[in-house]
Amino acid sequence: MKLILSTSNIMSSGQSIVRRPLFSKSNVELINSLRANFASFQHHCSASADSQPLNYRQWTTQEDDTLYVPSWRPTPLSEPRDSYDVTVKLFFLPGIPSSRRCRHTRDAIDLVLKELGIENIDLLIVSFPGVTFDADDEEEVSADEDESAGSDESEGLDAQLKTWQVLESLHNKDVISQLGVSEFSSERLSKFLPEVKVRPTVDQINVKDCCVVPKSLIMYAKENKIELLTHADCMDILPPGTTRELLGPGKDGAGIIAPHPDAGPEEPGLKGDIEPQWVVKYTAVVKNRGVIENKGYFAVAQLGSCIEEKPVEIS
Repeated sequence: MKLILSTSNIMSSGQSIVRRPLFSKSNVELINSLRANFASFQHHCSASADSQPLNYRQWTTQEDDTLYVPSWRPTPLSEPRDSYDVTVKLFFLPGIPSSRRCRHTRDAIDLVLKELGIENIDLLIVSFPGVTFDADDEEEVSADEDESAGSDESEGLDAQLKTWQVLESLHNKDVISQLGVSEFSSERLSKFLPEVKVRPTVDQINVKDCCVVPKSLIMYAKENKIELLTHADCMDILPPGTTRELLGPGKDGAGIIAPHPDAGPEEPGLKGDIEPQWVVKYTAVVKNRGVIENKGYFAVAQLGSCIEEKPVEIS
């Protein structure tokens, strides 16, 4: 079963959401926003449940083999589309085969477009797993590549280029206006740019000690007309343990899945391993006011045996 978790618009949720400090590597905003949205739906359902015990089926929606947590209610933009700059960041998660990324990319973008009621995105930034940026020596470090040549991340450039082709096809269809990457140094960019048809216009990097950007990267980006932006996103934004805690029966859990994969039939909740697949963050800024009107996340997890996905043709 596929679980689609959503935060709705966290700018107008009415919930008290703890947001992360500007330069703190943390997924606290994502987790707290999901919990707040779950609680909002639970509260609404419990108020009309006539004192009956609340079941997750009352505030979620299942369609075929997909469970929306909570029930999905899109929040379209209130002004004309050209009034906004819409930025999306797609996080591919560690341990997930790169062969799934084509499908995941299109699923993530479709959800954001439907959520905001739009037909295109101004900027999409992609975050590949296992890659971090070191501002001191301008090198990316991938622990998975060091530990095992056979790991998913060891596919490296070839896997990234295959994923990029899907983004290029969406760019050519005017679904995405600009493409961006995350954590790319000048060395990685120099290998990446000659192999792509649509070049990234943005490189988003996590810089330690606040904005110490290597001169070599600044010069390379300027020569290739790439804008450098900073971020404070967590590389592994949704680990399996965090996902089980979020959806499990504990104090802060949603009560949807069992406390552990091997739970017996007497224990409540859906059974099986939980495997986070990807996370997408979207932000809609009103251009003339510089105000964030709509911001939120979708996260998708697979419960139980993963379904073998059919190859996606690139057109």
